[in-house]
Amino acid sequence: MLNLILFGPPGSGKGTQSSLIVEKYNLKHLSTGDILREEIKKQTELGVIADSYIKNGQLVPDKMIIDILLKNIDDDDKEYNGIILDGFPRTLVQAEALEQILHRHKYEIDMLIELHLEDDVLIQRLLTRGETSGRSDDNLEAIKKRLEVYKTQSRPASKFYQSLDKYAEVNGLGTIDEIFGRISEVIDSKL
Repeated sequence: MLNLILFGPPGSGKGTQSSLIVEKYNLKHLSTGDILREEIKKQTELGVIADSYIKNGQLVPDKMIIDILLKNIDDDDKEYNGIILDGFPRTLVQAEALEQILHRHKYEIDMLIELHLEDDVLIQRLLTRGETSGRSDDNLEAIKKRLEVYKTQSRPASKFYQSLDKYAEVNGLGTIDEIFGRISEVIDSKL
């Protein structure tokens, strides 16, 4: 089994790279962002609450995210070679809870791969995406808040995996294929 976390700031390409990783390594993709957007689209109770946080550039509360993840991890699903988490954990509390949850499901995270880019590149990517995606959180004010939240609340989660010696940083600048090549080298070194 290969269990990964793809980590990085908003706009770093986690969703794009996760899709490529899923295809190459046959992993089950669990994106809390995609799950939340689907709940918002369906206007479920969870979706309405989550939307109020996301529109303001804030993180959805840990308990809500952990409950979503638990609902979507299927430890009886053997058609995959593992899982890739995209958008989770986003806080130190979530990282610690994730380790406990996965242990109960007989999983273990092999590595957190963090995509690194400079803020000006991220802002431009997100503004461009906002012009075509219609995502309510891709506006300049929300983007700046999201990047600040990433630095103050999410970075401690990556440091947690550094302390467990389960961390790799990958340069997130370049073409999709160049970035995926760097990610694949890191993954292959663990296999």
